[in-house]
Amino acid sequence: MPSLSTLALALGAASLAAAGPAKIEARATSSATASASGSASGTGSTSLPTVTTKGNAFFAGDDRFYIRGVDYQPGGSSKAADPLIDFDSCSRDIAKFKELGLNTIRVYTVDNSKNHDQCMSALAEAGIYLVLDVNTPKYSLNRDEPAESYNPTYLQSIFSTIDAFAGYTNTLCFFSGNEVINTANSTSAAPYVKAVTRDMKQYIGERGYRSIPVGYSAADVSENQYLLGQYMDCGDEPSRSDFYAINNYEWCDPSSFTTSGWDQLVEMYSNYSIPLFLSEYGCITNTRTFKETTALYQTDMTKVFSGGLVYEYSNEGSGYGIVTINGDSVTQVGSQFDDLKSALAGVQNPSNGGGYSTDGKVQTCPDQSDDWDTKPFTGSALPAMPSDADKYMKDGAGDGPGLSGDGSQNAGGGSSSTASANAGAVSTTYGNGVASSTGSSSSSGSSSSSSSSAATPMHMARADVAPLMCGVVVFISMLFGAAIL
Repeated sequence: MPSLSTLALALGAASLAAAGPAKIEARATSSATASASGSASGTGSTSLPTVTTKGNAFFAGDDRFYIRGVDYQPGGSSKAADPLIDFDSCSRDIAKFKELGLNTIRVYTVDNSKNHDQCMSALAEAGIYLVLDVNTPKYSLNRDEPAESYNPTYLQSIFSTIDAFAGYTNTLCFFSGNEVINTANSTSAAPYVKAVTRDMKQYIGERGYRSIPVGYSAADVSENQYLLGQYMDCGDEPSRSDFYAINNYEWCDPSSFTTSGWDQLVEMYSNYSIPLFLSEYGCITNTRTFKETTALYQTDMTKVFSGGLVYEYSNEGSGYGIVTINGDSVTQVGSQFDDLKSALAGVQNPSNGGGYSTDGKVQTCPDQSDDWDTKPFTGSALPAMPSDADKYMKDGAGDGPGLSGDGSQNAGGGSSSTASANAGAVSTTYGNGVASSTGSSSSSGSSSSSSSSAATPMHMARADVAPLMCGVVVFISMLFGAAIL
């Protein structure tokens, strides 16, 4: 039987070990890691490594992560429906995603009042990550009245969406906005887009979630796309984007790296300090055969870009879908499904990191000009977060309004005052990494119980309290040990 002094010393050692920093356990397997860094096919694991950023690239574990995906919103923008709550539908399409060899999908609209465990777990089992837009048609910024629409009701909704998806290991990143600046003269909304990005980053930090990248998806507007890219990567760290994405339709088959202007795009962003990818691509001016997909994963592109998402999976009347969905039936449009499948299968990810860089420079905020007008917020100045939204940082956002709420754009309480320097910095971790509300299984589109896969929201130790408590235990155990020696 051990002596009392031995027990005391063991207790102290155990306490010191427990005082270490909390770690997010992704439970990644070797097959899942390999799948995440390449194509998604071939993995039977229900766990995926969380994706992080380093320099101008994404990483899954030690391997660079290249996005190989499609944009996925059955019903289109005119039908605000969540494709991740109906397990029968999402499982039907996940089988097709695996056949294509995807590792990522983008979803534009979700219902933050519902549970997503089943579809997110099924995606994880298939080796597929989620790129998620947090806005919905009713809860979004109004580019024509950004100050009024940037209000507490709006922020509560997008924070609730973060709560609903932050715990899934296969949540790759969040979009703070999509094409809010969509013309040459709509840049006055840019400070509000950047303020939302800042607020989302702060909410993720103060609620104790893992560091999930937050960025913006930019429209293909030649006058300001690069200016906006500079803007999202300038100023104080809390307000800078974690990545930048571009909707680009310049490669129209038949084309090439130079004819499409992709060579100029790479040169333009050659000193960028954060990851870039194509959040939409796939020109349909001529018959598309996805020759650009092959070019996208060559080192000419990968030294700056980390892959992309084809627009779009299902045909919603705009001519871009690669399949048509009719009930349980999924049929390809022309040969587009097979063409994309062949393109993805025919190109491997570059070796040795694909030329990524950690030497990029934080950008200088654009000067005011005919193409860049953000007054009254010039330089790095941004709107202050609405005062009534401060409580969500400490208390959590609570239940989301879903897709049937009253909406936020005219809810009142908007902000037009200027934020202080370094606003958005995470000063206190109020949360413990567990969402205040992620929906209940009873509200899911399926009757099955929640899955226990790695995609299920993770619980983390309260990092700000654990070291203090463990220190007390260590001190007591040392006193006890000294007394009996």
